Amino acid sequence: MTLAEVLDDHFFTRYRNLLDAEDAAFDELEHAFEEGDRAHFEQDLAAWKQAIEKKLAYLQRAGVEVHLTIRV
Repeated sequence: MTLAEVLDDHFFTRYRNLLDAEDAAFDELEHAFEEGDRAHFEQDLAAWKQAIEKKLAYLQRAGVEVHLTIRV
């Protein structure tokens, strides 16, 4: 099955849901950071990482290659 065959309405709906979950998790992380709430920051950081991992796993299962470069 080609990637073009995988990219349908169902794919994009699920991907949009994963993006929304990642965005919501990041918002919580940002609030904890701004408030200086270390305990919640650690929890929210873990939730954000999990949301990203779910999104990347979904893309991988669909046959989309993702290459990340992190620069600090």
